[in-house]
Amino acid sequence: MRMRSTGMLLLGLVAAAACDRGPIVDPVPRPIERPERPAPALTPMPPPVAEPVDDTEIRAYYRQVTDSLLAQGLLRQDGGGPDTPYDADRLADTFMRVALYQEYDTSSGRLVQRETASRLHRWETPVRLEARFGGSVPPAIQTRDRNEMAAFANRLSRASGHPVSAVPSGGNFTVYVVGEEERVTLGPELRRLVPGLSETALRSVLALPRSSYCVVFALDPSDTGRYTQAVAIVRAEHPDLLRLSCLHEEIAQGLGLPNDWSGARPSIFNDDEEFALLTTMDEALLRILYDPRLAPGMTPETAAPIVETIAGEIMGGPS
Repeated sequence: MRMRSTGMLLLGLVAAAACDRGPIVDPVPRPIERPERPAPALTPMPPPVAEPVDDTEIRAYYRQVTDSLLAQGLLRQDGGGPDTPYDADRLADTFMRVALYQEYDTSSGRLVQRETASRLHRWETPVRLEARFGGSVPPAIQTRDRNEMAAFANRLSRASGHPVSAVPSGGNFTVYVVGEEERVTLGPELRRLVPGLSETALRSVLALPRSSYCVVFALDPSDTGRYTQAVAIVRAEHPDLLRLSCLHEEIAQGLGLPNDWSGARPSIFNDDEEFALLTTMDEALLRILYDPRLAPGMTPETAAPIVETIAGEIMGGPS
């Protein structure tokens, strides 16, 4: 879930696949030298109210968020460069923290932001991205976002080696781009789309705080680490770049990279907002995730030596 303040909400909603399964191999993070950046100075949003939402006010707020981040040199779109080097060890460490942990714990039946160990999750069937737009989204924006999603699907497919495509209907990964009033009425549609949807997940969508920019959840009904369906919610009130940033992170996380980690750089799987769009490291993480030597359901202990080998190969030398 991008609280851009984000991260991701990745839940085994039907079978509680997010629960801790066995011992943890916790790679020791290597410190990253990075200047401290002050948090954006934003005008507080008023609390949600029952009367109709002021769409103009919400759009102005997220424009202010975006402008403030850009003024600080954040929301980069360059994918990383000479100032963001990483090696095989760093790549392997990042994968372990991003793919085999998740930032939310639902074991209590509530959504609690607490990093917990998980197992490896990914799709075994082709991923079909389907965009659904609220009536508040202008046709030009719908066309733009559909084109962005189609291009991004092709990029994800190339990076991961797993089939990912954008489809007009019949998708198994549904991406909603909706305004505030449209989102809070999605309950019945989400229940039809995802039978067995937990109340925890549903509340996370309907009561999404304004500090959360977008959210995604994925389903592992067999509790084996195999995703079969996912749903992402992106706020239509976002400016183009922030909305595209949400599409990149939530779709990529819905492929099986559930956690945000402060040591992930250059990466969108980091709540520091430095990068807006998928980076070269993120593509490498997807390549590792869908490598046939790994398998859904693997524990961190089992996956770690395989991940180190793959990371070494990607970086062109021993890990």
